[in-house]
Parts: sequence; C-alpha cells; structure tokens
Amino acid sequence: MKLAQYFQNLEVPKGNIDVVLDTDAYNEIDDQFALAYLLRRGDSLRLQAVYAAPFLNGKSASPGDGMRKSYHEILKVLELADCAAYAKQTFQGSSRFLQNETEAVISAAAEDLAERAMNYSPERPLYVAAIGAATNIASALLLKPEIAENIVIVWLGGHSLAYRDAKEFNMAQDIAAARVVLGSGAPFVLLPCMGVVSALATTKTELEYWLIGKNKLSDYLAKNAIDEAESYAKGKPWSRVLWDVAAVAWLLNGGERFMLSRLIPCPVPTYDGLYAKNADGRLIRYVYHINRDSLFEDLFAAFTR
Repeated sequence: MKLAQYFQNLEVPKGNIDVVLDTDAYNEIDDQFALAYLLRRGDSLRLQAVYAAPFLNGKSASPGDGMRKSYHEILKVLELADCAAYAKQTFQGSSRFLQNETEAVISAAAEDLAERAMNYSPERPLYVAAIGAATNIASALLLKPEIAENIVIVWLGGHSLAYRDAKEFNMAQDIAAARVVLGSGAPFVLLPCMGVVSALATTKTELEYWLIGKNKLSDYLAKNAIDEAESYAKGKPWSRVLWDVAAVAWLLNGGERFMLSRLIPCPVPTYDGLYAKNADGRLIRYVYHINRDSLFEDLFAAFTR
C-alpha cells in the first residue's frame, strides 16, 4: 500500500513511532515546550534525531546565526531534561533559506534526514515533526526525492484557510521550502497557526501553578515563557500561545484526543502570502480544531510526572 493511501485511510499513528524534530528552538519560547514534551512522551514517541532550523528576526543576525543559537538551545533543553545523550543525534541545519525550489541547502541536518528516511518504508514511515521554517526538510527532499514515500510531515505553518492570508512566520521565512514540502507528495499534516493552533494560549498564573517548583525542566520552561511575556507586557494582562506543542500532540494517537482534522486538497503557498489551489487533486490532512484543555492537561502532566 502506498503511504499516501495508508495515510488517507485514517490509519494515523497510535504511538510507538519513530520521530525526528526540526525546530528553530531559540526563536520563541514554545519550541522548548515541544522538545520537552516529545522527550517526556518517550512511552509513545521514539525520538531519533533533532535538527536545528534557521530563522531571522530580532533574536538573530542571520538565518545561520538563528540556526546556531537554536542548536545550542536544543542542547540546553536536552541537558535540563536529563537527556544529554541525544546531543549525538542533534544536527545543525541550514545556514540560509532556499534560494529557489530546485537547489538544496546542504547541511548536516538535511543530509541526516535524507539518509535516515531511506531506512523507512510506506508501511513503517518516519514521522517528521517540523516547527520552524521548512528549509532542512525541503533540502532533504531535494537531495533524495524518493524519501517522500517513507515519511509523514507534520508541520506547524501558515494560517487557517479562513484567515486573511498565509503570512505566518514559519511559512513566510522560506516560502520556497514550504512549496517544496507541500509539493513533494509526502503525506502531510498541516497545523495552521491563526484560527486553529492559536487556541493554545496560556498565562502566567497557569504556568506558575502547574510548572514552577516541580523540577528544573519545568522551572526553565515556565520562567522562560513568563520572562519573555513580561519583557513587553509587565503589569498588563497577557497570554502566550504554545504553538509548537501541537505538532507533538498530533503524533500522540494521531491527534484524535486533542484535535480534529479532515482531508483537503493540498493548498499551494504563493509568494504574495496567500494560498492557491493545487491542480493535481492531492490531499493532505488539515487540522481545524484544537481541544486546548485536554492537550494542556497531558502537556503539564508530562513535565511533572
């Protein structure tokens, strides 16, 4: 059975699956939550590798600088989680974004994914949880297009199809990469940000109640989020969205506990920040609803059990 058919028949993961995580961990405060969640749910998810993704904003001088800072942030979270052994399976990714849709950016992360995925099959796929710009994953697919049959990509990117545009950070950073991964033919789960995953907002009171004082990992996650929010909103009401945990949550029992999804024609990101229709009729899985409280119950329990 072809993997696309397997995927569309709703035979979604039921745990005990192999996963790689691609993350721009230094960019925000939610990537750290996602990595820690994945590590703490090792009963269901077998982490095989972690890839540092590039990003460019006020926290980085260049995409490569963002990638390197993310690499060191990954190592920091691994240490706090008492999982430093995974450092050997953590790889630096792209130093820049794609310049076009045909040329890969060579990196240790892209090469590892291209080689690693060759050991999987449509019947036993490798799940790729992607929570940054899709540069590393697109590059791996450009290096070895045949791996599209062996992987399932779960990507937090873009906005809801009902939103005014698709100019979300992960997608807008590297639209060429988004077009490559969505056009690759690999089974694809799209977790849109505004209008869907934006439901995953938390507050200082909630973070302090559930995480502070429990262990060094939960302390870091909570305090990092609180400090970031209070750097711009101290003395005001605020909430922060833990966007990236949605990609890990989908992998736990196919997301059936925490979210609702349906099959839709694969959208095509355009360079003007919108979606176009895909003429080939290929389908992807589109998450359209998040059960926020159920997901957060599992998330906080994973950090403090």
